[in-house]
Amino acid sequence: MATLSLGRKYGFLWITLLFFLFSAIGHWIFAWFTYLREQASEGQAVEVTEYLLEVSRDTLENWQSEFLQLIWQVAGLACLLYLGSPQSKEGDDRKEEKLDALLSELHPDGEKVIKELDRKYPRA
Repeated sequence: MATLSLGRKYGFLWITLLFFLFSAIGHWIFAWFTYLREQASEGQAVEVTEYLLEVSRDTLENWQSEFLQLIWQVAGLACLLYLGSPQSKEGDDRKEEKLDALLSELHPDGEKVIKELDRKYPRA
């Protein structure tokens, strides 16, 4: 039961990890065949160490130029918003104060309702 809820709760993460693994494995497999073809065309022996160095370099270059930029822009921003950075709360405090003012003005027991809401949902 807990596994099912983790799957649902983090479904996007799991799908993204599967796409990542599929693309990384595919990249390394196709790089291997390309390396074999290049070595054969040049009459050179196949060396696994050389292949690993080349494909690792290529992978890191791709990650540096694309993946890390995207991950920072998307995941970094999402984490900062989730953790409650000042940028994510800029409008929230103002909106809350406006709602409190409206509730106090329009509802006969506005102050009581605000206190109950503050007790149920403490302000950060």
